Amino acid sequence: MHIHILGICGTFMGGLAVIARQLGYQVSGSDQNVYPPMSTQLQEQGIQLMEGYRAENLDCNPDLVVIGNAMSRGNPEVEAVLNKGLNYVSGPQWLAEHVLQNKWVLGVAGTHGKTTTTSMLSWILEHQGFNPGFLIGGIPLNFGISARLGESDFFVIEADEYDSAFFDKRSKFVHYRPRTAILNNLEFDHADIFPDLDAIKKQFHHLVRTVPGQGLIIAPESDANINDVLAMGCWTPVQKTSINGQAEWNAELINADGSQFNVLFNNENQGVVDWSLTGDHNVYNALSAIVAAKHVGIMPVDAIKALAAFRNVKRRMEVIAKIGGVTIYDDFAHHPTAIATTLDGLRKQVGTERIIAIVEPRSNTMRMGVHTETLAHSLAAADLAIIYQPEHLDWDLSALTGYADNIKISQTLDDIIAMLKQEAPAGGHFVLMSNGSFGGIYQRLLGALGYVE
Repeated sequence: MHIHILGICGTFMGGLAVIARQLGYQVSGSDQNVYPPMSTQLQEQGIQLMEGYRAENLDCNPDLVVIGNAMSRGNPEVEAVLNKGLNYVSGPQWLAEHVLQNKWVLGVAGTHGKTTTTSMLSWILEHQGFNPGFLIGGIPLNFGISARLGESDFFVIEADEYDSAFFDKRSKFVHYRPRTAILNNLEFDHADIFPDLDAIKKQFHHLVRTVPGQGLIIAPESDANINDVLAMGCWTPVQKTSINGQAEWNAELINADGSQFNVLFNNENQGVVDWSLTGDHNVYNALSAIVAAKHVGIMPVDAIKALAAFRNVKRRMEVIAKIGGVTIYDDFAHHPTAIATTLDGLRKQVGTERIIAIVEPRSNTMRMGVHTETLAHSLAAADLAIIYQPEHLDWDLSALTGYADNIKISQTLDDIIAMLKQEAPAGGHFVLMSNGSFGGIYQRLLGALGYVE
């Protein structure tokens, strides 16, 4: 069977392609943004990539076309699928029908932390010999691949609230029917498809409605929006998490940066997480993963051992180079809260050392200017924040400087590189924050600073 995937280089669709290949299908796909690490992963799996969307990409007459949610009517390849009468389906529906049936699905939802938490949970199960299947919106370094079919009854999936396809406007996660559901947090995001926060809460409640009564929902005690969702009706046991709080599962910080903390269940110490990650957000992620692992039979002490060997995900505060006194990080930032928590964790780790954040506002919500003030405040932990304003951005970033005095706006990557080259002799931490390719700034910056592998 030949499956052709539109939008194959997206993190979700790329993972789906890998799983389809492992099921033995012939897989091809097209995308207009073909760049590593996803393009590299797909090519290594023997999957044919076509750059650009064209009707002739379908001349092979595939048995099934899986259409990504970035596709819309008017796309020439979408129009060709419809005109030729080809069989088509959304990615989440294909996954539900061909992979998730009869599996114990562990779904990780939330505005932030989905990829990292899904990776943690997958690694805990792997460390304990469960050999789970998984689909993650990034490439976890412990596995080196974003998805696999696995050889067990367990499947861990990043459960995204974004819509499924142009013909199915339900959130992706409604298709997954998890038995174990983590609700990490909930904020307004995806302004291109959700008119307001209440619309997102409604979709999250649709997810809650699918979790069986014998399942488990895991959520932070202090998230008011998640609590609102659960108050709409919940038919599943809920276990809450907290940091230095009173929840059933509580993380008691030993180090303020989150690099070491006690795990308590009903005030009884289960062990100490001592790892390389930092930030309250990662403490919450870890705690949720430990609780979810216990739901499938893994004791907290064993989950804690696994987390000590957890290596995070590519593009999640990934150190890509150390040049003289400068450490350069690649971080997949997409929302002001994610930016704030990431920089706060780094600040607690490095103390008074200089932090320079370089941000490309690339997500649909950020590009629309919805988070102007919150974006400015999210950069407070940085000594300097350089924001890239390309020509096609929908709003004037100069408004940010009215909320904070550590922000500079740049219209070109050349100017950003020149500024960073000037700042480099003083040392510190350069954090490149984008959920895209950032115009290839990574290698250009390394070259400008004289990096030699």
